[in-house]
Amino acid sequence: MSDVIYKICTRKEWADALDAGVYEGSVDDIRDGFIHFSTQKQIKRVLAKYFSGQADLLLLAIDVSLLNPLKLKYEGKVGADKYPHLYETLSPCAVLAQYSIRLSAANEHIIDY
Repeated sequence: MSDVIYKICTRKEWADALDAGVYEGSVDDIRDGFIHFSTQKQIKRVLAKYFSGQADLLLLAIDVSLLNPLKLKYEGKVGADKYPHLYETLSPCAVLAQYSIRLSAANEHIIDY
């Protein structure tokens, strides 16, 4: 497994998390009972499927070594890519970097690495 996983969130969600000192997840994360993450190769697919046409996003790079290994699980359908899920809140201290995500004129996401 990778040493870095990624979270796509809105700028407001992340600003609120920084103010609170903890990221509890998006509305969908809270509903599902875990924080949804992606591996590097899953980012574009997740953006297209769940964030189509959405602007004002950030991509957070998370240091896996700073997460509780008992609370991080790679899950998915048999034979499919496994997605990282964190079954606790995320400390902002685990975030290595944040990158802006913007929309091109063709409505495609561009990550400003």
